Amino acid sequence: MYLLDANTYIEAKNRYYQMSFCPAYWDWLDQQYQSGSLASVSSVYDELANKGDELSAWVQPRKDQFHPISSDDIQIKMAEVAQYVADLPNKSPGNIAQFLSKADPWLIAKATLTGETIVTHEVPVDAKSKKVKIPNICDHFEVDYINTFELLNELDARFMLGGAVL
Repeated sequence: MYLLDANTYIEAKNRYYQMSFCPAYWDWLDQQYQSGSLASVSSVYDELANKGDELSAWVQPRKDQFHPISSDDIQIKMAEVAQYVADLPNKSPGNIAQFLSKADPWLIAKATLTGETIVTHEVPVDAKSKKVKIPNICDHFEVDYINTFELLNELDARFMLGGAVL
């Protein structure tokens, strides 16, 4: 199973799978959720649902695709992730606070417990960077991560138009 980061939805909406010209991508997301292949967490829902845009309108009726993070196990793992991030050397306090205020650590906490793979467009940064990025934290917690295009390949996505594969 795969857990989607907020940036995968946002990038798709803004760029390569805009809802106006590629509704098949959004239908595919629904199908993959129904088959149990992918989901996200409620904190990603919270980041997306109240923006007042077409992505928000798409997300709002799909709250069930965003799993709760309220279990004791996830809460305990989140505290561990937060402590690890807070203790990272060379990171700016502002970047640490920004990372911890988003859904990112919750995705990592859930994936650590479930073995799910995180789907994100973030890429690792050098240890000397002041930024905190999902892939670097995933590496520490031994959580797999891929980007949207790798997800599409792994799940054999095919978007068709009039019978032709696009």
